[in-house]
Amino acid sequence: MRSAGLFGRLKAAVVGVVHVGALPGTPRSSLPLTQIIDKACEEAEIYKDAGVDGLIVENMHDLPYTVCPGPEITAAMTVISAAVRQTCPHLALGTQILCAANQEAMAVALAAGLDFIRAEGFVFSHVADEGIINACAGSLLRYRKQVGAENIQIFADIKKKHSAHALTADVGVAETALAAELFLADGVVLTGTATGLPADPRELKEVKDAVKIPVLIGSGVTLENMRSYLDANALIIAGSYSFVPLQTSISDVKNCQVPSNTQGVIMMGTFLPELTVKEKTSH
Repeated sequence: MRSAGLFGRLKAAVVGVVHVGALPGTPRSSLPLTQIIDKACEEAEIYKDAGVDGLIVENMHDLPYTVCPGPEITAAMTVISAAVRQTCPHLALGTQILCAANQEAMAVALAAGLDFIRAEGFVFSHVADEGIINACAGSLLRYRKQVGAENIQIFADIKKKHSAHALTADVGVAETALAAELFLADGVVLTGTATGLPADPRELKEVKDAVKIPVLIGSGVTLENMRSYLDANALIIAGSYSFVPLQTSISDVKNCQVPSNTQGVIMMGTFLPELTVKEKTSH
C-alpha cells in the first residue's frame, strides 16, 4: 500500500492543507506573490512543528473557480509549492488546483518535487458549481506517464462535495470507489456534501470494505467526531473547519493529542493566519 510509506502510518495519518492566498489574476487577489509564498511557508512551518504527517498546497481562495485556470495559476502554484517543499523537506507533500485542474497539478507536483495530487472528477461525471466535470482518469494517467511522473500518487475524490450527482444516482459510493481503483487511483477521498461537513462513517466502512487502496477523509473531521474515522488511512484537515479552537502558541497545538489507543493522531487547531500573527508577536 503506497500511502503507508508516504505518510508513515497505515491508519489515521493527519494531512494538513495550506490554503494559499488568492493568486494573481483571480478576483480576490490583493497580495504580491512574494507575500503569498511567505504566508504559505509560515503555515507549513506551523503544521510541521505540530507534527502532521503530510501537507497539501491548495488554491482555495481563487473564487470563483474555473475549469480552465490560466498558466499564471500553474506558475504561481509551482513556486509556492517549491517553497513549501524547501520549508518541509521531509514531509509528504501534495497539491490540488481548483477546479479539477488535475494535469496542471501533476505538472506542479513534478516541477516542485511533491509526492501526490488530489484530483477531482477522476471517474464518472458530475455537476459542480463550476459546471459539468467529466472523468479524467485516462488522460491524467497518460499525462503522468508521458512526463515521467509515475512516482506522484493520485488521490481521487469520489462523489465530490459541492456537486450534484443525479447523473450517477444509480452508482453508489462503493461502486465509484471501485471504479477509481480499477482506473488506477492510488487512493480515494471521501467527504461530506460541502467543505466543513463530515463524511458519513457508514460510507467510510462501505468504501473500506470495497477497495484495497487507501481511503482518505477529506472534510469535516473534528475532535468530537474523529473517532468515527480512525479506520481511514488519512484525515485531511484544513482551515477554520477543523478540530479545536485556535491555540495561542505552537506548544499548545503540539500538546493537543489524543490518547495512544487512537493511533497517536495529533489533533490541532488550524486556521493559521491568526495563529501565525500570535506566534510572530510572541517572539
